[in-house]
Amino acid sequence: MNSVDNLINLALAEDIGSGDITTNALISERQKGEAYVMAKEDMILSGIGVFKKVLISAHSFYSDSLIPLKFRDRFKDGDLIKSGKKIIEVTGDMRTLLTGERTALNFLQRMSGIATLTKKFMDEVASALPRNDKVKIIDTRKTTPALRILEKYAVRCGGGLNHRFGLYDGILIKDNHIKAGGGIVKAVKKIREGAHHLMKIEVEAKSIKEVGDALKCKADVIMLDNMDIPAIKKAVKLIDKRALIEVSGGVNLSNVSEIAETGVDYISIGALTHSARGVDISMEIK
Repeated sequence: MNSVDNLINLALAEDIGSGDITTNALISERQKGEAYVMAKEDMILSGIGVFKKVLISAHSFYSDSLIPLKFRDRFKDGDLIKSGKKIIEVTGDMRTLLTGERTALNFLQRMSGIATLTKKFMDEVASALPRNDKVKIIDTRKTTPALRILEKYAVRCGGGLNHRFGLYDGILIKDNHIKAGGGIVKAVKKIREGAHHLMKIEVEAKSIKEVGDALKCKADVIMLDNMDIPAIKKAVKLIDKRALIEVSGGVNLSNVSEIAETGVDYISIGALTHSARGVDISMEIK
């Protein structure tokens, strides 16, 4: 069983508990149901596979069922769906549809919300730099606990890229590491002594002085944290392609295009996952 299956089982157990008392009292094991999921706003789809997995898992709560689940996909992850369009149609045991509905929709709304917001950021950058593919929109570790694998997948559905997945697959020396390690120069030196020779080192810089320190240490990536536009431009000029440049902190839809125009390589946006609103969708029984 993989981590997504575990998440689904936890979510269903949270909702169903000892049983769906309303559905069990109302619906017989012989009642067949038909339903569809509809977009109630324009959206980028993410999580349709998870939606189906939830209903399949919910179906297992009804071991006496003789009615199989069947799905008719209308769209795939990453597709733009206009308001009023049907996303997927489902037939099967009516009890399964009613019991699994909310949990299945919760995953789909959350993931599609992240994908939709990511696409909005991508569009802002594309409108400012229509012939440029250099600037990459990336996510952060500011994700819902235990849902990172799904939320980072949703970012990719919206056209963004993933930053490191966790603390184990990338070196990023942040401000508190710098304080605890005695400054940028000492911190980078110590990490280089123990790191694999192919492992890149990223350093967070909050000032032009810290950018200079990171350059002295030959950091592979320099993150400009919460710098205003004039400071970013100054840093880009100072770095002069000697390291990749990431901008992070305070990025929103109003300023992302201006940041992209400064010539940086990456823009990391915590809001993609910590502030995305779930899209408005519903499941209707026919």
